Amino acid sequence: MKRVITYGTFDLLHYGHINLLRRARALGDYLIVALSTDRFNSVDKHKKCYFSYDERKLLLEAIRYVDLVIPEENWEQKREDMHLYHVDTFVMGDDWTGKFDFLKQEGVDVVYLPRTPEISTTQIKQDLNRN
Repeated sequence: MKRVITYGTFDLLHYGHINLLRRARALGDYLIVALSTDRFNSVDKHKKCYFSYDERKLLLEAIRYVDLVIPEENWEQKREDMHLYHVDTFVMGDDWTGKFDFLKQEGVDVVYLPRTPEISTTQIKQDLNRN
């Protein structure tokens, strides 16, 4: 079984997220989503989320492409996760291109997928703030 992993906040879940998850799952047989915890988002990423970790996890678990949701608690856990979950392919959006190439040393393929250009959580928040 080929295992794929991706990481993110997945707040205000939208069709761009679904596209990423669908394409990530197509690269293997089992998709793991490492979901940023509330603490990691607020303290380390300086992001404010609308939905709590538990709510975002519930949403992701309902998506047919997702097989397992785990907590992402810090930037450094990625190396360990590759081995702990026997990951074959690491996937992120192409706005992160090159940032995780060091994971190739852990024996995994690193893939950066193009984002859905016309949608983003940041754009949704900006649009809502204008109204």
